[in-house]
Amino acid sequence: MTSRRHILKIAAALGLLGSMPALAAIEEAAKQARSADDLPKLSGPLTVYLGRGEGGLYDDIVKAIEKRNPDLDLQVRRAPSAALANTLIAEAKAGVSRADLFWSIDASSLGAVASQGNSRPVPKDVSARIRPAFRYDQWAAISGRLRTVPFNPDRISRDQIPAHIMDFAHTDLKIGWAPAYGAFQSFVTAMRLLEGEDRTREWLTGVARQARSYAGELGVVMAVARGEVDLGFANHYYTLRLKQGKPDATVDIALTNNDAGSLVNSSGVLLLNDNPLAVDFLRYLLSREVQSYLAREAYEIPMVSGVAPPDGLPPGIHPPDVDLTRLADLQPTLDLMRETRVL
Repeated sequence: MTSRRHILKIAAALGLLGSMPALAAIEEAAKQARSADDLPKLSGPLTVYLGRGEGGLYDDIVKAIEKRNPDLDLQVRRAPSAALANTLIAEAKAGVSRADLFWSIDASSLGAVASQGNSRPVPKDVSARIRPAFRYDQWAAISGRLRTVPFNPDRISRDQIPAHIMDFAHTDLKIGWAPAYGAFQSFVTAMRLLEGEDRTREWLTGVARQARSYAGELGVVMAVARGEVDLGFANHYYTLRLKQGKPDATVDIALTNNDAGSLVNSSGVLLLNDNPLAVDFLRYLLSREVQSYLAREAYEIPMVSGVAPPDGLPPGIHPPDVDLTRLADLQPTLDLMRETRVL
């Protein structure tokens, strides 16, 4: 069971607690984001496998890095993160090494590749820049995404929403979800790890009776705002982006407490060989400019100190204690979702 001390540590690492002077002192200014102006110039060939996501914002970052570094000979292969992970595993088995770096939108794809031994450890000086609760030996967290419960305040009040994710299976609320979406499947994987397979099966079966499926989680949030459903399950930034474009949208964010429903997953980078240029490219992704851009434009949670979180991020976040590398164990989740006819 997660201790209160560990929950506070994660919350402090996210910058979501008001006054934690001891932990703030530990992080200190030396761990804060560096400016791209202070980073080494990138020069030479580099191949990046880039998981598609965030409406092209990651591509915008790549283009900005290229513009700043005209001597960088960058080759980018774009595809869904899960597909690229499978490609990398197949290439490694065939003795082929085409990519220097894998930038994925979720930790499960990173963990799948790393579990095959196809990565290099993150240098300690780079890892030290990342918030302590999100430091992993085999990959570098770039930005965070929080599981939330978007709800329509014209249909239900906040106090009608269960505080624990497992209790949603025992309500008569109308729910929107996106079972085929990767973020949802990672969320169910976290549930399976935390609650066990039997309870997760019961949850899927119970929620399915009152759920309406959508192609993606932006669709879930828009359905909530239209009043098609009472609430849904989605990453936080879909609601924040909708509210940015439509401030009067009838949707708000609720959180569950210390369970899979409040999971903080992460995009990240896997170093695939010893090319020092890949490490320097990673440094740019952790720079103040890139981290601020991700928070401002993608509404993602920055993974370095000294960068403000996105506007509208709800307070009181208490994520569960889950090793994100374990989210790579996706196949049992897919089997369970098919067994319950959710997929």
